Amino acid sequence: MKTFEQRLERLEAISAKMKEQGIPLHESLSLFEEGITLSKELEKELAGIEQRVQLLVSSPNGPGQAPEFKTFDEDL
Repeated sequence: MKTFEQRLERLEAISAKMKEQGIPLHESLSLFEEGITLSKELEKELAGIEQRVQLLVSSPNGPGQAPEFKTFDEDL
């Protein structure tokens, strides 16, 4: 699996490519589909990271104390 950063770079490359003129329709559609897939994957990963950060920040042990880790039901 590619890293978050690699997938984000690919999404940026897709965006730049789609702004070019003269791209055949079938290629534009293929790029669009890939971009949508990447966008959804990245959004899901960011939501999971945000959830983990919130758990760490809101540790019942107080700031600066060892956090209490919990498991997630969702697959990250």
